[in-house]
Amino acid sequence: MYAVIKTGGKQYRVREGDTLRVEKLVAETGAKVQFDQVLMVGEGDKVAVGAPFLAGSQVSATVISQGRADKIKVVKFKRRKNYLRQKGHRQAFTEVEITKIAAATKAAAAKPEAKSAAKPKAEPKAKTEAKPKVAVKPKAEPKAKAAPKSKAKATAKPKAKAPAKAKTKPTAKTKTKTKAKAKAKPKTKK
Repeated sequence: MYAVIKTGGKQYRVREGDTLRVEKLVAETGAKVQFDQVLMVGEGDKVAVGAPFLAGSQVSATVISQGRADKIKVVKFKRRKNYLRQKGHRQAFTEVEITKIAAATKAAAAKPEAKSAAKPKAEPKAKTEAKPKVAVKPKAEPKAKAAPKSKAKATAKPKAKAPAKAKTKPTAKTKTKTKAKAKAKPKTKK
């Protein structure tokens, strides 16, 4: 029987007797740990998949050792800029041996389904007599501070602006003329 568990933000496919390295767990060497986040349990055609986890399933393991992985070098470098940054990193891990895979029993798996099937969705409640709403007085409109003269100015401003005409560069015209003349008069040998 195998199981897929989630620990340390990663997923692992495990069998009884497997040894694997997982993200660091807070446990002493020789301590027993339980992985409750079981995503899938099965063997052959009989596979149970959780949504996202299987209720009642557990994977037991024993901590073999705590350690740190090999050092990796992190280098940031930009050429010709006098920029070089070097760092090293060693990731901590826990090595565990899987001792037992406990799948959820069929009765435990059927209970959540039975509850959902037996309990129909709640029907909407009938509306009771609506209480009359309190009449709300409309707010007084704020008085306009601007005089009618300012409205005339506001409408006059867009009319006063005229679109700017695009100016052409005289240098561009002279260059094209000289090229045209050069093409028109081919040199002849005498």
